[in-house]
Amino acid sequence: MSTPLGLALGFALDRALGDPRRWHPVAGFGTGAAALERVTYRDGRVAGVVHEVVAVGSVLALGRWLGRGGWPAVALATWTVLGGTSLARTGRRMADALESGDIEGARALLPALCGRDPAYLDADGLARAALESIAENTSDATVAPLFWGAVAGVPGLLGYRAVNTMDAMIGYRNARHRRFGWAAARVDDLANLLPARLTGALTVALAPLLGGSAAGALAAWRRDARAHPSPNAGVAEATAAGALGIRLGGPTRYAHGTELRPVLGDGRSPEVADLRRAVVLSELVQLGAVVVVGALSTISQRRERP
Repeated sequence: MSTPLGLALGFALDRALGDPRRWHPVAGFGTGAAALERVTYRDGRVAGVVHEVVAVGSVLALGRWLGRGGWPAVALATWTVLGGTSLARTGRRMADALESGDIEGARALLPALCGRDPAYLDADGLARAALESIAENTSDATVAPLFWGAVAGVPGLLGYRAVNTMDAMIGYRNARHRRFGWAAARVDDLANLLPARLTGALTVALAPLLGGSAAGALAAWRRDARAHPSPNAGVAEATAAGALGIRLGGPTRYAHGTELRPVLGDGRSPEVADLRRAVVLSELVQLGAVVVVGALSTISQRRERP
């Protein structure tokens, strides 16, 4: 029973402590991956595949070795890779800044949530950007690592976080990474395929707990998610929009340029109060995820017993 126990304890550590403030292992991996890129970079897909295999493969090997430590190793790895508590805290700080009229303070917070250019966003734009990021990262920061932890223990936890970090670093459509980052983006899409749909299902199921609409979440999922350029973010964002009765999408400015994102949901434009509701919804989904994956892991381990 080491995996479900470790996942639950690691989730509790994240809720109590948030991310490590110093010497974060994920930041260390990012530094190492950046150094590796200076060696492996070529403007082509083959070089990107090599880069992905070396970076993620080394983490999987480390996870396999650390996994011998039983439930304490699972708990520490879970705490290391989860980011749900920090996500919710940043969302609340963003809402506080917007409510007080501190636009510059809100702009300073946005890079902690997403890669958009805050200089071009007003209060409504900042609220929308933060809300969309919270919806997407509920899956990336909590549901997906818990899912892969239940499937593969410590290697699943660390391997997923490595895959997701690689996508965040090089999975962009800019001039440098359009080809080199192709493998990182595609592997991340595959790794999030099932977790994103678990996130969508939990959003539908739990929306009524905060006065949201399960029917609206399901309708937005069916109608709008497939139009999103990401096969996974579209599910998380569409169900959140439908649950909260708001409309997401539209012109979205990144460092590499402006993208016209499809409309998700059929309600009004999001406001600061909706950002607070999105944070509560995220926390409900995170809690639901640890319960579901813990139960599934327990059932799986019992079936494997001789």
